Amino acid sequence: MTLVAFLWPRNFKSLPPATDRFFEVAPGSKILARCHWQPDPRRSPALVLIHGLEGSSESGQMLGIAERAWAAGFSVLRLNLRNCGGTESLTPTLYNSGQSEDLRAVLSELIGKDEIPALFFAGYSMGGNIVLKMAGELSERAPAQLRGVCAVCPTLELALCVDRSALSRNRLYQWHFVRSLKQRALRKAKLFPDLYNLDGLDRVRTLREFDDLITAPHFGYRDAADYYFRASALRVAANIGVPALILAAKNDPLVPPGTFLDSAVAGNSRIRVSLQTHGGHCAFISANPKERYWAEARIVEFCGEILDQPPLTPRASRVTR
Repeated sequence: MTLVAFLWPRNFKSLPPATDRFFEVAPGSKILARCHWQPDPRRSPALVLIHGLEGSSESGQMLGIAERAWAAGFSVLRLNLRNCGGTESLTPTLYNSGQSEDLRAVLSELIGKDEIPALFFAGYSMGGNIVLKMAGELSERAPAQLRGVCAVCPTLELALCVDRSALSRNRLYQWHFVRSLKQRALRKAKLFPDLYNLDGLDRVRTLREFDDLITAPHFGYRDAADYYFRASALRVAANIGVPALILAAKNDPLVPPGTFLDSAVAGNSRIRVSLQTHGGHCAFISANPKERYWAEARIVEFCGEILDQPPLTPRASRVTR
């Protein structure tokens, strides 16, 4: 339990029970969404939420946004990335920080099968990078139903964030992530013993070492550096063609604030950056007791504002997976 959860415990009593939905994102691979549907989903906007590295749909931020968005009239899908939330058996693969094709598959199904009229995606940290990467890859070809995207402390330039995690002041972050990733790799090897060679895993101490040994070769990258470069949303941020909100903090220990001043971000009029003095990494706890969780409120507020506006430009009605 975090200090924030201890000081301000939450119960999410107004959020209705979730129903499970499995999306097939690739042959043989499914991901789990915990869904809170409005009574008439085809007439209601929907918000898809994506957690951060080694998180899940059950994180406090995911539940907090879901509660606010539901009350504002949105259907909400709390998405688990591949293997997360106890779903290792649903796919033989791992996940990575640039796996935007999974979000495109979810977007495509929600448009084609569910006929959702207006869709928003919001992600935290790694999830924010994936959301922005998806939007940049779709560029001006994004389907008309995709009305906007939000990212909280997104790891836009992965190499810089990984290097920051290796600093002595961030050793707790790195220890937590590396420990969790190694445990996940061991579970995957037990489920799919023919697919994983974990020789050397016991010597891994940093995120970069883990990605060099496991992530990069598993997904066909040359090495961790190649993976970080190609999976970073900063490569395609200039192409984002839908309204995008980025919430970030100058005192974020993991994400350099200068990332959001890059010309790919600052030069795109579709992107709105709110760079706060304080907030840390995805915290943003307000002194106002009526709006304690500032970032959660801003995401729902942003989506509501976009709904009140017509789409910026005529776009396609479907997305190519």
